[in-house]
Amino acid sequence: MTTIEFCPGATVRQDGRMTKIRPARPTDAEDMSEVQNAIYRAGLRASPVDVALIRERYLDTENEVACTVAEQEDRVVGFQSLKRAWPGNPYDVAEGWGIIGTHIHPDAGRSGLGRRLFVESLAAAKAAGLRHLDATIGADNSPALAYYSAMGFTPYQEGGDTIPHRFDV
Repeated sequence: MTTIEFCPGATVRQDGRMTKIRPARPTDAEDMSEVQNAIYRAGLRASPVDVALIRERYLDTENEVACTVAEQEDRVVGFQSLKRAWPGNPYDVAEGWGIIGTHIHPDAGRSGLGRRLFVESLAAAKAAGLRHLDATIGADNSPALAYYSAMGFTPYQEGGDTIPHRFDV
């Protein structure tokens, strides 16, 4: 895995566009919802979301370690969430592990945004004392499977419709 150094909040030119990586804010909920709904429309997500669900899952959660967005032209085009696993979580991830989720608008995919977001999440995981991260990925989501593999995640359990992947911090 290639080591990438990045300064939080920095703005850089990427694919001809200025991209800013920063912590998510409550005002990002609508854009974050559109990112996930674009993923749904592309057939890579099981169901659409609304703004209330985005707030509940990513902006108003007590288990959140970090939620970081990629912003281009004053619009969120991707985000990554890192939570500390809690008892009874829907992914059956062991308590104390991190649960990571990456969401990139299909129009902005394969441009390095996920890699830049992971730099921030990995730093947050280390600061929070997490030793392992879980990314549970749909078995038919080949872009996500390729992304997490490129970041150094490896499958650690047999799955049905999903494949749990692990990263040791």
